[in-house]
Amino acid sequence: MAKEVAGFIKLQIKGGAANPSPPVGPALGSKGVNIMEFCKQFNAKTQDKGGKVLPVVITYYTDKSFDFVVKTPPVAIQLLEASKQKSGSAEPNRKKVAEITWEQVKAIAEDKMPDLNCFTLDSALTMVAGTARSMGITVKGEFPGNK
Repeated sequence: MAKEVAGFIKLQIKGGAANPSPPVGPALGSKGVNIMEFCKQFNAKTQDKGGKVLPVVITYYTDKSFDFVVKTPPVAIQLLEASKQKSGSAEPNRKKVAEITWEQVKAIAEDKMPDLNCFTLDSALTMVAGTARSMGITVKGEFPGNK
């Protein structure tokens, strides 16, 4: 018989760095999930991605057990890494902070594709470019899709 799902918890945690302090501890503790067990499993699963912010969806069950799925890093974080910036622009429509190429956008889109709600690489490229635009990052060159 399948376990009954009690709910979901969505968090963003640095890879290999989950610990019982906030925000992880209070989010899990209030639902009755074993905090230390989650931290051990998460850190073991993500130790190769140390330091990168990783979204995680934790499914907890009525018997206090849990499963979790680690997703790819957010597009905004990957764009900041690609452009070597600390943060996006405060006024993205007026002040641009960096430039990236379509090749970099394509690499990010291919990496993030399983977590995006689109089916083609062209639409994924458009989504990543839109995120870049909203952060004040300019994409150089001609759109490579639809050729």
